[in-house]
Amino acid sequence: MIGIDRLSLDIYGMEILKGVTFDMAAGEVFGLVGESGSGKSMTALSVMQLLPQGARTSGAARLDGRDLLTLSERDMCGLRGNDIGMIFQEPMTALNPVRSIGDQVAETLRIHGAAGRREALDLAREKLDRVGLSQIDLDRFPHELSGGQRQRVCIATAIALRPRLLIADEPTTALDVTTQAQILTLLRDLVDDEDMALLLITHDLAVVADMADHIGVMQRGVLVEHGATDVVLREQRHPYTRSLFEASRHQPTRRSAPHGQALLEVRQATREYPGPRKGVRRGPPVKAVNEVSLTLHEGESLGLVGESGCGKSTLTRAILGLDPIQGGGIRAFGNAVSPTMPHAMRAGIQVVFQDPYGSFNPRWKVEHLVAEPFHLISDKPQASERREQVGRALEEVGLSASDMEKYPHEFSGGQRQRIAIARALITNPRILVLDEAVSALDVSIRAQILDLLADLQTRLDLSYLFISHDLTVVRAITDRVLVMKSGEIVEEGATETVFDSPGHPYTQALLAAAPRLPAFSRKES
Repeated sequence: MIGIDRLSLDIYGMEILKGVTFDMAAGEVFGLVGESGSGKSMTALSVMQLLPQGARTSGAARLDGRDLLTLSERDMCGLRGNDIGMIFQEPMTALNPVRSIGDQVAETLRIHGAAGRREALDLAREKLDRVGLSQIDLDRFPHELSGGQRQRVCIATAIALRPRLLIADEPTTALDVTTQAQILTLLRDLVDDEDMALLLITHDLAVVADMADHIGVMQRGVLVEHGATDVVLREQRHPYTRSLFEASRHQPTRRSAPHGQALLEVRQATREYPGPRKGVRRGPPVKAVNEVSLTLHEGESLGLVGESGCGKSTLTRAILGLDPIQGGGIRAFGNAVSPTMPHAMRAGIQVVFQDPYGSFNPRWKVEHLVAEPFHLISDKPQASERREQVGRALEEVGLSASDMEKYPHEFSGGQRQRIAIARALITNPRILVLDEAVSALDVSIRAQILDLLADLQTRLDLSYLFISHDLTVVRAITDRVLVMKSGEIVEEGATETVFDSPGHPYTQALLAAAPRLPAFSRKES
């Protein structure tokens, strides 16, 4: 049904895609994998003719023999949403924040003249029910939904007109394992029920191993290998395929030194929010964190896992002294943690966020970004000493001192995360809080960052609180793990023990939902 034939793309003369060729059939899932910048998304955008200014394509992208690359914008507007639907990685940016979800799903039907307003809303209700949102009213807004629910709204919008081809561009990257499993199951069911073709773009080999009938591996705009999924993953004929496979299974070399004194102690911490309003009154308070206790020792790496909404972020904000708690206590380095704690304590606990670009001022050079936390210390370095310390921090994370003269947009995603780590290290902290610090990175960059974190911990004697929904990463980088559900710690213990012999049903459900890469033996070439 879909035929991509020698598709090439350049933007202002720079080659992006080079002779990409593959076919898809109705009722089939085709997985397109590769590192960031390999050309996966640009392949999909070429098919949709949603390319930036200065783009030129050659070759063909045929739908039932009709070359999409030769169609006018008017003709493509008739196809987009009708015959080809697309699901983007970040639903919050794909949805209009000031329009209800019912209106947004109905909009596709109305634009294509498939239904009037009332009928379109009835069909929107039907599509939202189909994607598992029967309990959500049409008048709800995107900010009132969880990440998984917002992604389901995007899927409902994409399938409203029963397209022949559905393109899903990293649809589960930012989701926890149970929500990811639900979304992938939903997509597979839609393919089977609607007999549509699904182009699944991802950097996660475990996802395509479980989902895709066929797989294509992209490197620098070239489709280096493609075929039946089990054949490609078993034989791994191309060196790049083997490198992706090895990076997916990568285990950083970590020390097994005994842990020292307790640096961070959380005892019976409770954090409440006002309950939902019911008429003129509010309901009972919601306990986002309910009597949670944990201890982080010197030189230890402690993992915190759980679904979105379980209370991980609320607990993290309290540990960082950004939010107060209503019960219990938090102590770091022997002193109480609170929003009014002295700057010297804040300098000792630094954080690395999931999206470094979102935490950077794009108008600042790297020198200014990395030096920003100096305001937390009383003896601030000046002029040349400041530049020397920034350069040393950049070199600690594998960058060059000369990089301080550049802006954030001049770096790749992995390099930006290294800059974020350098910024966190600039005050010589003893504790690093890593909040989903590698979840948005492709597998090879993720492996590099995990190696970097393991090396820094050994050299600088750091303690890590590692918060993540990626169980593979948590197992690779932590000594102990805590499992959080509905604001409470339901299981804790040594990482290998919890993963190999989970005791709580919730932990068992999390591990069962996590995608696994088959244990294929590599074929040497």
